[in-house]
Amino acid sequence: MDAVMDNIAHLGQTVLNLARQFSLKDAVDVAIVTMLLYGLTKLVRDTRAGQLVKGIILLVVLFLVAYYGNLMMLNSILATFFQSALFLVVILFQPEIRNALEQVGRSKVAHSLSSVVGTRDKGSGRTETRQAIAGVVEATAILQQLRMGALIVFERQTRLGEIVATGTLVDAGPSGQLIANIFFNKAPLHDGGMVIRSGRICAAGCILPLTASDTVSAELGTRHRAAIGMSENSDAVVVVVSEETGQISIAIGGRLTRNFNRLTLSETLEKELVGQQESAGASGLLGRLGIGRGKDRG
Repeated sequence: MDAVMDNIAHLGQTVLNLARQFSLKDAVDVAIVTMLLYGLTKLVRDTRAGQLVKGIILLVVLFLVAYYGNLMMLNSILATFFQSALFLVVILFQPEIRNALEQVGRSKVAHSLSSVVGTRDKGSGRTETRQAIAGVVEATAILQQLRMGALIVFERQTRLGEIVATGTLVDAGPSGQLIANIFFNKAPLHDGGMVIRSGRICAAGCILPLTASDTVSAELGTRHRAAIGMSENSDAVVVVVSEETGQISIAIGGRLTRNFNRLTLSETLEKELVGQQESAGASGLLGRLGIGRGKDRG
């Protein structure tokens, strides 16, 4: 009994000593590592990486069995495999690593830093974006009546140069008539996506990545799958008009929301595109003035 009490007392003293030595630097260190582990866990859980991790764990178990069971051939093969583990992990998890880095780049901290060093006129940018929204809303109404499909991508922080390169450069103002004309089913650029950058039609006829998710409804066609895929690979806002039903949908962050009308489409695009710019502009201004943020408004 005395030995148990001595062990408990020794453990308590050790914890107390560690607590006395714990500094602000250590707290920051622990917080960053915790955030990284949480992000890694969430990334593995929400993607196909989870299956790869299970496979790697199985190989580790086999390696331990081979090592302690003195299975020379299996141990040699697995030892050679694990010597190149770092390169194999980078290759196998390339899509997930890229997605994670893009999410870091799209974070509020990164966006605030970019807004501080940015020189573009925020007021002018919001005006151009609103004009683009008005043009898209008008065009979707026209295409809805004509039962013609459309796939329109609003570029945000993630640059879509690779997507733009697959299409035809347009560089024109986003009027409703022009957008509708591009997606007219006899037009040469109708079968592809349109990219709107900085409030202007950047390119049309672009090839977008299809989603690899197996949870997408079978009734959705290629346009909707491309919209979801584009929103999974970037922070873009993607508007889809169904050729079969005339239904208007929006894809953001891998989620597809359907049954929009002119009013709800305009309100949603305003919130996602202009609202984000106003928030970033306000954060950048407060940061330059040295003023702390108050409570966020809903």
